[in-house]
Amino acid sequence: MRWHIAAAGLMGLFAQSATAIPMDIDNDQSVKDAAATIAFGMMSYYTGNNTGDTPGNLPDPYYWWEAGAMFGALVDYWWITGDTSYVEATSQAIIHQASPTRDFMPANQSRTSSNDDVGFWTLTAMTAAEDAFPDPPEDQPQWLALVQAVFNQMASRWDDLNCGGGLRWAINDFQTGKDYKNSISNGLFFNLGSRLSRFTGNSTYGEWATRTWDWERSLGLITDDYEVRDGAHFNVTTHECHEDSGPHVWSYNVGVFLQGAAFMYNVSEGAERETWKTRVDGLLGAIEAKFVTNDTNIVREWYCESGFTDRGRPYQCNIDQQTFKGYLLRWLSSTSQVAPYTYDRIMAWIRPTAIGAAAACTGPVGSAAPQVDSGGIQPGFRGIDGTACGFKWTEPFDGWAGVGAQMNALSAVMYTLTHRGLAGGKAAKGPVTTAQGGTSKGDPSAGSTDHSSRGLAALKPITTADRVGAGIVTAILAISIIGGSVFLTI
Repeated sequence: MRWHIAAAGLMGLFAQSATAIPMDIDNDQSVKDAAATIAFGMMSYYTGNNTGDTPGNLPDPYYWWEAGAMFGALVDYWWITGDTSYVEATSQAIIHQASPTRDFMPANQSRTSSNDDVGFWTLTAMTAAEDAFPDPPEDQPQWLALVQAVFNQMASRWDDLNCGGGLRWAINDFQTGKDYKNSISNGLFFNLGSRLSRFTGNSTYGEWATRTWDWERSLGLITDDYEVRDGAHFNVTTHECHEDSGPHVWSYNVGVFLQGAAFMYNVSEGAERETWKTRVDGLLGAIEAKFVTNDTNIVREWYCESGFTDRGRPYQCNIDQQTFKGYLLRWLSSTSQVAPYTYDRIMAWIRPTAIGAAAACTGPVGSAAPQVDSGGIQPGFRGIDGTACGFKWTEPFDGWAGVGAQMNALSAVMYTLTHRGLAGGKAAKGPVTTAQGGTSKGDPSAGSTDHSSRGLAALKPITTADRVGAGIVTAILAISIIGGSVFLTI
């Protein structure tokens, strides 16, 4: 297999990295130990379980959605390695961010979150259901019901008026992105629909997935070569729509559609299954063309690692883009489970990527990458000295440490264990379903929806009760201020 040659070359390339995390890729315990070290370094950034902080949140400059993605990685980490170190923190984070609305619209995020932000948290809940992650107490939000709630809300935001369908990036009409239909928001909706179809056995979810795929193709966001473009803007007055992604092609866009297509392949039969197989193969071809290096088979973020220039300098991924290729690895691994015929092709990329990623984890405590989108600095690494992971995996530690770098490396290393112990491309254990091992309770009618806002959420109208309540609060505050002033005067 090709990875044998690539792995040998990588071992020679990084031979001088004596402080790299030691890992024998063919030894289960060695891989688990390496994954544990990387996971510890990743969680060293997390402050949500500190007194006075908010469970589920990462500190600035990390965004809310990235925290959701991080806990998704930890759900899989538990499922793959059996390490329970982060189960309590993960459950606490997901439940807190889902409460009290039970739809990942907590009060501190509801007016700033977009469909993709909410979608990443929802993917984490979907993974928890599929991995049979320990269920929450009965009085708390349940994994499957959370996914169904968000899916129903997304479906109610489907916007036929502009671009002939699809979800806008924005949820509210005062947000940036109200005139943009991006592939990641629609890809997450597609992904959730395909996975809900398999988990519940309800084909309606799959019909929504098919509708989303067809819409992306009709707009040219999924090209004839299965490249996934970033999105399309439209005129809010004329409703004229045009794809304008430019050269920006990101690994997480093609990855999120790949996993969804693989799930649709899994639940389909006959000619329909062959159609989805063609799509899976096409997306894998698009990944190989841009997101896998030709010489070493290492997964990369093409736009940031191929010499593109921005104002005369090589383009550098911002804090969001630094995480994308880790999600691609997550979705590649899952694809090899539900479409086992892809196993050999995908593992030919994951294994050398894991070797390169582990070898690039040599950074010291305090390592921090520039926050290139605003000029700030990410928090310094606080894990085990000499184990901070870098962004690029074709060279030694590049200094770009952060949550994204740790999460990417964790994915690269731990997903080598997905099929361990079985030959012939069969998963050791695939995602469960309601009929086969799934315990998470659902609610098909969950989620408050709005069908009148043409793809944007309508704000709840202010009622008389709200005005009365506001008046009482204002009066109390006024009395408190006056009382405090009198006290200070005395």
